[in-house]
Formats: sequence, structure tokens, C-alpha cells
Amino acid sequence: MNTIAPTLRLLPAGECLRRLKSVPVGRIAYTKNALPAVEPVKFALDGRCIVIRIDAGSALSGALHHTVVAFEADSTDDEHHRGWSVTIVGNAREVIDPAEISELRATGLQSWAAADDGYFFRIMPGIVTGQEMLAAT
Repeated sequence: MNTIAPTLRLLPAGECLRRLKSVPVGRIAYTKNALPAVEPVKFALDGRCIVIRIDAGSALSGALHHTVVAFEADSTDDEHHRGWSVTIVGNAREVIDPAEISELRATGLQSWAAADDGYFFRIMPGIVTGQEMLAAT
């Protein structure tokens, strides 16, 4: 059987950020007990930064203070063999400025567990990469 493989196209950083706006959930990779861990998170973009809200009791709440993390989000269409994936590697910092916290609360961003309390973290992008899988023609 002769199949043509889909092609991959690298996405420029600006397009990566635009695509992130189209999906509400991504995954954050961090270190937990000296091992890699990945958890789903709801997120929003604030300029070039990823903003997430973390439940006060979650494993993430203590793991993200001043650390380097990876964030990934994607969209796929398995039926048509198309999709894209964006990965951002950067420093995570808790948002502590009361005015910023108030602004972020007004966006309605919730934690994965949909709690009303919790902490906001901002991931400042250091490395932004993305790729789009195009169906073979």
C-alpha cells in the first residue's frame, strides 16, 4: 500500500501565540519529586505570557514557584490528519500584585478544578515552538 505521509510546517512564534487563543486547555510539564509530571490546565494569554490559575491544594501550587516549566497546547483533526501543537518553555512566577490579581480575576479564568480561590501564575516565554501537520495531498 502506498501512503503519502502528512507534512509538517514549523510555525513562527507569533502564529503559535495566535493559535493558543483558540483552545482553552493545555498541559503544563514540571518537576514533581525530581521526576517529570504533566497536568492539564485551563489558561489564558496575557500579551505573550501564559496565565494559569491553580487550586490552593493542587500539586502544582508548590511546584511552580520560580521554576522553569514547559507548556503545551494543541488541536487535532484525526479524521483529516491535520492539526497543530505549540510548546512554550519559560519561567513560572506567581502573580502577587493585588491590582494584577484583580484584573486576572475579572477575566473569569478558573483552575482546572473550577475553584474560586487559588493562585495565578504567569509563564514568561523563553522558547516558543510550534508545528502544523498538513494532510497529504
